[in-house]
Amino acid sequence: MTWRLLTCFSLMAATLSGASVSGLVQLRDSRAAAVVKRRDFSGIVVSLRPLNAPAMAASPAHVQMTQRNKTFSPHILSVMAGSVVDFPNFDPIFHNAFSSYNGQIFDVGLYPPGTSRSVKFSKPGVVRVFCNIHPTMSAVVLVLNTQYFTTTLKDGSWALEVPPGTYELNVFHERATDQALQALTQKVTVTGEGHKLPPIGVSEAGYLSTPHKDKYGKDYGPPSDDKIIYPGVRN
Repeated sequence: MTWRLLTCFSLMAATLSGASVSGLVQLRDSRAAAVVKRRDFSGIVVSLRPLNAPAMAASPAHVQMTQRNKTFSPHILSVMAGSVVDFPNFDPIFHNAFSSYNGQIFDVGLYPPGTSRSVKFSKPGVVRVFCNIHPTMSAVVLVLNTQYFTTTLKDGSWALEVPPGTYELNVFHERATDQALQALTQKVTVTGEGHKLPPIGVSEAGYLSTPHKDKYGKDYGPPSDDKIIYPGVRN
C-alpha cells in the first residue's frame, strides 16, 4: 500500500512539475523609432492557455500601475482575470484613470496626489487605459484567462515554466491588428523535456493610431496648465 501511494505521488509530482517553453518574437513593418532604430522588441505578451494540461494552483494578483511624470507604468500590464490593479498617483497633480473601451469600462474619478484607486478586472480582454485630464497618458491592462504569461525582453526572447501538456499560445502587441494576432494563435504540446518554438513574427502593418476621446466621448480641449486648474499644485 505504501509503495502504491509513493508511486502515485511520484507520478503526480512529475505531471505537475514545470517544463520550459521558450521562443523569440520579432516585430515587422513597424514605424516606431524604438523598433526601427534600436531593434527593441520588448513589451509583447505571450500567454499559454491550458487545453488538456493540469493547472497549478494560482490566485488572482493584486498589482500596481503607477502614475508618475504623467506616465502610466508599466505601459503594458498583464494580469489573470479576477486580479485587482491599484492606480496610485505619485504626481503632484490630479489624475483620473478610466477606460471606455469594451475590455472593461471603468472610471475611478478625479483623485489628488498621494492617493490611489483600485479596479478589479473580472473578465478576459484588452483594457485600454487613459487619463481624463492628460490626453498623452495611455496604457494597456491585458486580462487573461490563464496564469501562464510573460512579456518579451528587448531582443524579443521569452520563456515560461508550465506543466507538460497541450496549450493554446496567444500573442498580444498593442500595435498589431486583431486579425494579425489571431493568425498567430497556435497549439503547443509541452513535454517534460521542454519545448523551444520557432521565431514568431508580428506585423504592425494595418495598425492605425487614432486620437482617443475623453471619458465623456468628447475631444480633449487644449493642453491644460495643471497649476491653473489646481491652485497650489506644482508640475
